[in-house]
Amino acid sequence: MSLTATTTLANGVQMPWLGLGVYKMDGDNEVKEAVASALEIGYRSIDTASFYDNEEGVGQAIKQSTIPREQLFVTTKVWNSEQGYNETLAAFERSLTKLGLEYIDLYLIHWPVPGKYKDTWKALEKLYKDGKVRAIGVSNFLEHHLKDLLKDATVKPMVNQVEFHPQLSSRSLRDYCSQHHIQVEAWSPLGRGRYLDDDTLQALATKHGKSPAQIMLRWDYQHGVVTIPKSTKKHRQEENAAIFDFQLSDEDMQQLDGLDIDKRYGRHPDEFDYENS
Repeated sequence: MSLTATTTLANGVQMPWLGLGVYKMDGDNEVKEAVASALEIGYRSIDTASFYDNEEGVGQAIKQSTIPREQLFVTTKVWNSEQGYNETLAAFERSLTKLGLEYIDLYLIHWPVPGKYKDTWKALEKLYKDGKVRAIGVSNFLEHHLKDLLKDATVKPMVNQVEFHPQLSSRSLRDYCSQHHIQVEAWSPLGRGRYLDDDTLQALATKHGKSPAQIMLRWDYQHGVVTIPKSTKKHRQEENAAIFDFQLSDEDMQQLDGLDIDKRYGRHPDEFDYENS
């Protein structure tokens, strides 16, 4: 297994298990250099968003690379203030132009804006049916959002990207997504680095000759969760990618599962200030 390893989404599209997240990367040189080094290492999945304001930099790095477009998997997202049917269609075109691409591999609703996400989803369904996106999905949707969406959806979300790490394992949500063939994807897979010094992580890192970050990313992978760790530094990107040459035992996995305290380092989808976002 390697950086080219993929999971198969509900519609048959292959999505890499590991990708590069570019949240909070500067829109010009920083993101271009980060994407360029990741592609050189072997990453083929890049995750950006309208809100990150760096789609142009991502697009420039892709354009400058020699990797065929069909080998890349590019994700972007529609922001809260862009939601609604017509607004989303316009937002998609803006993102496509900034990225300089002819299609997007995965387009996500960034957050479940109350009263808007259903119309936004209808726009994603149109983009999907029109062949402008290879797969569509959501981000930060809890079970009740998914249940509500599925009442009217003609196409099920193929991905749900949520905050996920050992202190927030969201077992019930993962089970629900699994039942509906929705691939779970982790943002903030390292818990923003807040507990890399945890005794359990340290002990497992020593046991396997790996870093605590690699232990966490391998835990994601063995739980069948796609992950997109963010790093601007090449040596960190290489470290994050080196998770396919070892395996956590069932006991290791149980120890890591035991770290779950339902702890979020990002915002809770039901407590987000949507009116001012």
